[in-house]
Amino acid sequence: MQTNSISRRFFLGSATASLVGMPLTAYAQTPSPSQMAGIAVPPGQIATAIAALDEIVAEIMARSGIPGVSVAVVHKGETVLTNGYGLRRVGASDTINPDTVFQIASVSKSVGATVVAQQVGQGVVSWDSPMHELLPWFRLSDPARSELLTIGDLYSHRSGLPDHAGDDLEDLGFDRTTILEHLRLLPLAPFRTSYAYTNFGLTAAAEAVAEKAGIDWATLSEQAIYQPLGMTRTSSRFADYMAVTDRAIPHTPSDGVFLPQFQRMPDAQSPAGGVSSSANDMARWMQLILANGRYGDDQIIPPEALLPAISPQTVSSPPTSPDSRAGFYGFGFNVSTEPSGRIKLSHSGAFVMGTGTCFSLIPSLDLGIVVLSNASPVGAVESIAAEFTDLAQFGNQTRDWYAGYSQLFKPFFDPLGHTVGVFPPVDAAVLLNFETAVGKYSHPYFGTVEIQATGEQLVLLVGPHSQDYLLQPWDGATMVFDFVTENAPPGSRSMLTFEDLASGKAGSIVVELFGEHEPSRFIRV
Repeated sequence: MQTNSISRRFFLGSATASLVGMPLTAYAQTPSPSQMAGIAVPPGQIATAIAALDEIVAEIMARSGIPGVSVAVVHKGETVLTNGYGLRRVGASDTINPDTVFQIASVSKSVGATVVAQQVGQGVVSWDSPMHELLPWFRLSDPARSELLTIGDLYSHRSGLPDHAGDDLEDLGFDRTTILEHLRLLPLAPFRTSYAYTNFGLTAAAEAVAEKAGIDWATLSEQAIYQPLGMTRTSSRFADYMAVTDRAIPHTPSDGVFLPQFQRMPDAQSPAGGVSSSANDMARWMQLILANGRYGDDQIIPPEALLPAISPQTVSSPPTSPDSRAGFYGFGFNVSTEPSGRIKLSHSGAFVMGTGTCFSLIPSLDLGIVVLSNASPVGAVESIAAEFTDLAQFGNQTRDWYAGYSQLFKPFFDPLGHTVGVFPPVDAAVLLNFETAVGKYSHPYFGTVEIQATGEQLVLLVGPHSQDYLLQPWDGATMVFDFVTENAPPGSRSMLTFEDLASGKAGSIVVELFGEHEPSRFIRV
């Protein structure tokens, strides 16, 4: 068994003589040789990898078709490369540079974790602070678990909340507080032994920290991290991103090319996905992590507050075979072991509506890369980072990374719904009249929806802003509507079935795509 210090058996054995006269703390803190970084890197190999980046980016952009990329590399406390490639917007001439601002999506989790770590270092909270003491109105469906739940549980996705809990409410326009309040209605998996990635679970933890600090999360992020690091192009507010002229516009695939079609507004989950930043700013942030919380002459985060965030806290990817490596999650960071034996800290960010980002840090090499793109996640940014870290560690590319990553991300774009690609029945019978259908229907989690008659059509109104969806006849008491959100890619189509028709008015409706694993039933009110 590997341990963090030399074992008692070692002290009592033949090696004892060599340790005589050493202070106890000297050998108690000495790591086992098996814990040290692995394969040596020859002089000049990292410089060669940096010199190859332009070619790597050009190759991946050509293969993937993504319109724009910005990259930064840090090494030994310095930013050694920043560059921009391609266009901010297809159809315009503005090019990307290292100061161009991108939405960084879920890379926000790692950035936000350093905000929390700074507050831990200030003594405002700890990673083990109970949520019920900081944010009493936030509860889970199990009262006992609500009493035990900590900031760290939510930042490591081990609370038991379902995968991406609350994202469906965000898609319908609900605000952060409403979504967090509704999480108490969801079933739970086992506590601290299961892993499920939750944007709004993590957001709840960030809200709790901000509440304790006495300011809103976006302002706390500015004061704790962005301002001390000089990250003047970085914000946790969507309005700030939109106010920047030099910003990258999101692009999504359409008939084989990337086009600007959607704009994601992620304020509701800002701590988990709402940061916007530039390659130059993210380089400063990577230097902070690699320097163990120090930036320049200032210790922004004490090492003991940062280390838990970048250490394994839960198993996120169990091994699938005896010869495969497990993946771990810290507090807002992926933590893994490279084939070289070196620890890698990383995270990807992905908006199907037009953003793909990632960073990779190898602390034992004092090396980091961030790759930002203005295109939906197709594996391009991950491939650029992986090819670079391959060259830095091994001197060669170990595999075709884009071939693998592009396949991994393909399911992100599969339309949802049982009627996708299916034509309505030729002899479909329409069993409904408007009198049967119109009215309001309620669901404990999704709230109240309304079906209205507009001319000769029925429209479904959903959410606080009454998002409208045109209902189209399908078969009998079933209609369908097109449904495109961050979590329902273009081409998705949901069934809506009217039930309990005996009274002449539908007593309930069942909506296929409202509900991750099974349709949701709304009762007439």
